[in-house]
Amino acid sequence: MQMGTDEMESTSKLIFMKNFLLLSCLIAVFPSFAQKGKLFIIGGGKRPPELVQRMLQEATLDKGGYAVIIPFASSEPDSAVFYAKQQFSERNIKVFAILHSTLSQNALDSVKNAKLIYFTGGDQNKLMKTIRTTALYQAIWQCYEQGGMIAGTSAGAAVMSKKMITGNEKRYPAYSQTFQTIEAENIEFGEGMGFLEKTIIDQHFLVRSRHNRLLSAVIEFPEYLCVGIDEATAILVQNKNAEVVGDSQVIVFENPKKSKIKQGIKLGGKNLRVSVYVAGEKFKIR
Repeated sequence: MQMGTDEMESTSKLIFMKNFLLLSCLIAVFPSFAQKGKLFIIGGGKRPPELVQRMLQEATLDKGGYAVIIPFASSEPDSAVFYAKQQFSERNIKVFAILHSTLSQNALDSVKNAKLIYFTGGDQNKLMKTIRTTALYQAIWQCYEQGGMIAGTSAGAAVMSKKMITGNEKRYPAYSQTFQTIEAENIEFGEGMGFLEKTIIDQHFLVRSRHNRLLSAVIEFPEYLCVGIDEATAILVQNKNAEVVGDSQVIVFENPKKSKIKQGIKLGGKNLRVSVYVAGEKFKIR
């Protein structure tokens, strides 16, 4: 018995609706399924013109649109905005700054529809404390999920990870800039934006000799990829692929055998994997 035309159209519509609802459910349950934005993660320090130009091109700002600066990591947000704006305005890019975490719906829509959201440097803990429970946090994620670029330097790089290095040492709070030991339970972590779920980002990496910190991390948390980005250098991330951009290198630590030796508070590990990437090289990120 053959179906009539109306019956076939009705069946096709029903199948379409079922598939649409299934896709909607998948996106709701697994939000990363819908993510299609880019990340531009800068290790701090100076930003070479070529690096800035690549960031703007990848965000398609050369074809219109605008950027948004979020300076809440800085202790002097007005100054942070002033210097960050220069790299946009001298290239005739329209840019706005967000100076308050409580925003009107129009302002939130502007964040959501930006081509690029840029986090300045400073203190990543201060940044996350300011925005974590706000509608601004959600607007930033919406921007990313609908194809926008999220960029950040220094503290703005650290927040890209879900497991965020705070910069503090638990055992030796008087130490500054770098870790002098490879020890258990010494790294303090907070919760970052979570654009990278299984990658830990460290910044100013070679300049400040932060190898001990990431070695400690990769031994204690072997399921994570640990990425150290040097100054004047960035990684461009899209679809779990990372490309090195800039003047220096990116160091990646992996612990494929999940090796962990603990002797008192000292940490050891065997057959750890270390890769040193230069500009133009690519690697998989988690």
